[in-house]
Amino acid sequence: MTLSPIEMLDRLVAFPSVVGTPNGALMEFVTGYLDGLGVPYHLLRGPEGDRFNLFATVGDASRPGHILSGHVDVVPAQEPDWQGDPFVLRREGGRLIGRGSCDMKGFVAAALAAVPGLQAMNLAAPVHIALSYDEEAGCRGVPHLIGALPDLCAPAAGVIVGEPTGLVPVLAHKGKAALRLVAEGRSGHSSRPDLGSNAIHALLPALVAATAQAGALKTGAQDERFAPPYSSLQIGTLEGGQALNIIPERAEAQIEARAIAGVDPRGLLDPILAALGDGVRAEWLSSYPALALDAAHPLAALAEAISGQPPLGAVSFGTEAGLFQQAGLPAIICGPGDISRAHRPEEYLTEDELHGAVAMILTLGRMLSA
Repeated sequence: MTLSPIEMLDRLVAFPSVVGTPNGALMEFVTGYLDGLGVPYHLLRGPEGDRFNLFATVGDASRPGHILSGHVDVVPAQEPDWQGDPFVLRREGGRLIGRGSCDMKGFVAAALAAVPGLQAMNLAAPVHIALSYDEEAGCRGVPHLIGALPDLCAPAAGVIVGEPTGLVPVLAHKGKAALRLVAEGRSGHSSRPDLGSNAIHALLPALVAATAQAGALKTGAQDERFAPPYSSLQIGTLEGGQALNIIPERAEAQIEARAIAGVDPRGLLDPILAALGDGVRAEWLSSYPALALDAAHPLAALAEAISGQPPLGAVSFGTEAGLFQQAGLPAIICGPGDISRAHRPEEYLTEDELHGAVAMILTLGRMLSA
């Protein structure tokens, strides 16, 4: 079975693989496609039991090759501004519209559609396809795949993470860590605060610490490749209370930190953890490191050669690339589309962008051919 890139994207978008939900149906389609082409793969069940990573190889897995990495989960599509079913791909004026078309099923479709072309080449080094789950929840799925790699292939010479960058290679991105703070109090009438315990009040020391840390980071370590050029921190959500005259018995806040390269994102949240009082607990929601590939690394030169674009210094959004690098695998970001279209209604990838990604992957294959 062979599918054109647009046909492949159509099939992938049709699976509502929203982050945090099962992806078995989508992976069954992918494995069926790979079976039809005779491509070996490993389907790796995550600890959740209903979500899977996948690792496939074209070529000799015992030789160092390159990994094409993408996630198959998407953010929800409940915005009222969609002009059609977000899980039915629409073609309008050269645009391919659907949830995940840009972020990042377009790159996944390009990699899968390119497989027959790669098979026709005499690859001296393999091309691997790594598909992960729950990236949109803080890169929760790919660590399990990365942990399995030593048993699946020789150490890779490089990883290309196909997040939308306009097919421009990107050398660096910020890291991220996120916390949920939960305060438990005791409810009662607001006229008798002495008989209750206000959960919102209990959160305040940590929130004050978060505000102070956010301000301090602006004058801390700087990296001009990023916008803004410093690590940042914000309180993203704050919930609690039922009515003005009821003492809140529960309150919750979510706080995130984004770290420039060389800074531990979890460490940025230490002042908040130190300020937690009685009755307040913290849990980590997500954490992944920054990416920083040296511009002189061979992977940067390879990415420039196959994309036809000189590398860009950095982007501020995060990807799975930092986790691959943390595991000792050189990584770079380069994929079709524009991040500004992601997580929005009427998300789209252009037909030219999709075909450009296929051409890039086939160029990689030719460069790896004997």
